[in-house]
Amino acid sequence: MQKRNIIIVTVSIILVLCLAAGCFFVFGSYLPRKKEQAEWERFLQEYYNSKIAFYRDENEAYAEVDVAFLGDSLTDGYDLAHYYPQYKTANRGIGGDTTHGLLQRLEVSVYALQPKVAVLLIGCNNLDTMLEDYESILKGLQENLPNTQVVLVSLTPMGKERAEKNEKAAYNNVIIKKLADKYDFAFVDLFSPLLDETTGEIRANYTTDGVHLTPLGYSVFTDALTPVLEELLNDK
Repeated sequence: MQKRNIIIVTVSIILVLCLAAGCFFVFGSYLPRKKEQAEWERFLQEYYNSKIAFYRDENEAYAEVDVAFLGDSLTDGYDLAHYYPQYKTANRGIGGDTTHGLLQRLEVSVYALQPKVAVLLIGCNNLDTMLEDYESILKGLQENLPNTQVVLVSLTPMGKERAEKNEKAAYNNVIIKKLADKYDFAFVDLFSPLLDETTGEIRANYTTDGVHLTPLGYSVFTDALTPVLEELLNDK
């Protein structure tokens, strides 16, 4: 009973934090003014800590996981039960996370689950430094989850004030593809199907704010990923 109460309290805290995080995600991804930076960083840390605590409790409830999704807010906001009702999924995305943050939480986020497939989409929050930790994440997955198939998903294109980062994202995607080949991991290109080639930005109907995805955007994500998941899980 005490354990159940702890989980209920944890979930309640996460819901409150998710609501606050949702306000940020809905109204746009932006860099706070300098005087607000410390407060924002405290909020992100509290949200991060609450999610990790929830994952520790949630891990005990899972007997088997088909697909674990790892990432930042793009994963955090992905309604996996809706888009993948045929699989038992675990959402291990944390809004605001970076490759460095994910590297530090791999044990609780995915090693403990031992999923059949792990899907990785991470890097837009630290685009300029993401490659410093990206390969370390892959090494960790390969060494600690030898029986898990891994799918690397490309970075997505951005729009509005973040559109200037698309050239860097495209460059990093080339590196991600090379790393997928190096580690014999699957690779899914999400950049191309989301990109409006006439504007060089993410298509307007695929995004809420130039970064985060609309339900239609997540449908494109799902359509790109599902055939790969079907192939990998049929091999199991």
